[in-house]
Amino acid sequence: MNVKIFFPVLLLILSACTSGNKSQADGESKCFDKKYIKEVLNKTAEWQVAHPKHRQDDWTNGAFYAGMFAAWETTKSQKIYDAMMAMARDSNNWRPGRRWYHADDHVICQTYVDLYRTEKNRKQETLQATIDTLNKFIAEPYPVRGIEIVKWWWCDALFMGPPAMVKLGLAIGDNRYLEYADIYYKECYDLLYNRDERLFARDLNYVIKGDSTDRYEANGKRIFWSRGNGWVLGGLVRMLKELPKDYPNRSFYEQLYKDMCARIAGLQQEDGLWRASLLDPEAYPGGEVSGSGFFCYSLAWGINEGLLDAATYRSAAEKAWIALNKCVNEEGRVGWVQPIGADPRRNFSADSWEVYGTGAFLLAGSEIIKMK
Repeated sequence: MNVKIFFPVLLLILSACTSGNKSQADGESKCFDKKYIKEVLNKTAEWQVAHPKHRQDDWTNGAFYAGMFAAWETTKSQKIYDAMMAMARDSNNWRPGRRWYHADDHVICQTYVDLYRTEKNRKQETLQATIDTLNKFIAEPYPVRGIEIVKWWWCDALFMGPPAMVKLGLAIGDNRYLEYADIYYKECYDLLYNRDERLFARDLNYVIKGDSTDRYEANGKRIFWSRGNGWVLGGLVRMLKELPKDYPNRSFYEQLYKDMCARIAGLQQEDGLWRASLLDPEAYPGGEVSGSGFFCYSLAWGINEGLLDAATYRSAAEKAWIALNKCVNEEGRVGWVQPIGADPRRNFSADSWEVYGTGAFLLAGSEIIKMK
């Protein structure tokens, strides 16, 4: 599709914060009204609960319920809280996914721990299946060999696994989980992080090794996936929110977070979103919401916590939130989400939705509402 034609069409298709005869400026200002933010968080959360798509312990729902908990903290919606408890207690019986060795099946445990900490009459046995699974994960080697040469061998795993281990360790007072999270995180960092680009390759298939397997974008740049890096940044936020200020390795995570935020802010496109491929945006003209949602969440959180300079990053976070709201339709469905995959694709539109896209949107709103 001709890029010059695509962008006007995109603007026509997307529903916006604006309504009726209100000017664009008024509509954009409304996006930051606290009442509006709470309403749109509840609306999108409730739409997604009413349209389930995957197993409740699936990684996709792990990301969704991370956003649900943040939305509940923001709006105190009983509907949202009841939906989370129905997932954890009734659908999953507080169990992780089936694969003890795979971070995809650990991510749902983050919400278990969050709910455990909110319940007045909490019982540690609700976390026993999580404890048993992560104990086995620590004790046993990863059972697959190929590109899977470390336990967290793909960058998305850094959203799924480390926060689950950190949350569990702090909830039950066992620093062993934090220490092993450090070890496995550093393994993935050494394997996939490009220090020059300040971005993560999705997995070893996208690390340049100087042989015939090397992959590049059409413009000759390396392939860095928006959603994958969004999940890394989102995972860093979820770890830094938990780790004590005096935690020995906190400075490593803070510096990585700041370095990535500086790079990501510079890759934002004029419409406020990021493209599926970060270094070849012209080849992927449609903004992608799941990556963009996590970037918005991460930038807003850093501003709120004083880790990022507001004068430098506020504009990027605000532009992202305005753009994300334009991707929500009247029913509350979050569109423009790339389907499940492992690399940048163009296979999505206003009608493309996934539960993790809604999760990213909910996380973003939960931090935008706190910005002064």
